[in-house]
Parts: sequence; C-alpha cells; structure tokens
Amino acid sequence: MLSFRRKLQPHERRRSERHLARGPGQLLFGTGSLPRDCWISDISDLGVRLHAEVAVPDEFILLLTERTLRRECRVAWRLGHEIGAEFIDAAKHGFARRVAGGMR
Repeated sequence: MLSFRRKLQPHERRRSERHLARGPGQLLFGTGSLPRDCWISDISDLGVRLHAEVAVPDEFILLLTERTLRRECRVAWRLGHEIGAEFIDAAKHGFARRVAGGMR
C-alpha cells in the first residue's frame, strides 16, 4: 500500500515583503551611458524583479519614478529577459511600499 505525506506549506525565504509594482523603470550601465527602458514587476526593500530586453551587466543603477529615485543593484538571478536584483546601496525601510504605491 502507498503512503503519502502531507505537503508542508512552502517556506518563505524573503527577508522583506514583496510589493507588486507593474511600472516602467530605466537602467544605467555606467558613467555616460544612456538610460535603457525596463519594466518592473515587483519590488521589496531589498531587491527588485524586472524585465529588460537588453543585455544587463552584473551591476547597474535602477532609475525609478521619472529618475527621482535611483538604487544601485547587483543581479541575483536571470531567466531569459527577466532579472532578479538585490539593492547594494543602503537599505531604506518602507522604500518598496512607497514606490509600488506610486506606480499604480
């Protein structure tokens, strides 16, 4: 006879809450480079998920809300044109909630 174990609830590994953002952003790849468009899917105080149809280097600057906010990022994972990046500049508590609210 087969025995089945109950599935455990998936373990949440994130250290900060993720917020749906669904809005445009821009990427800077270095001094003097032109900004490249991207689409932000979701954001947390510690990182971001975005979609970019250009080659993105391992470190870049993300410009948000018409260039008034900028965050330094490092790529954590890649899946086709989708990228997960962590913020490498100083953490800002409540940052993601403000940004996500402004994109709706």
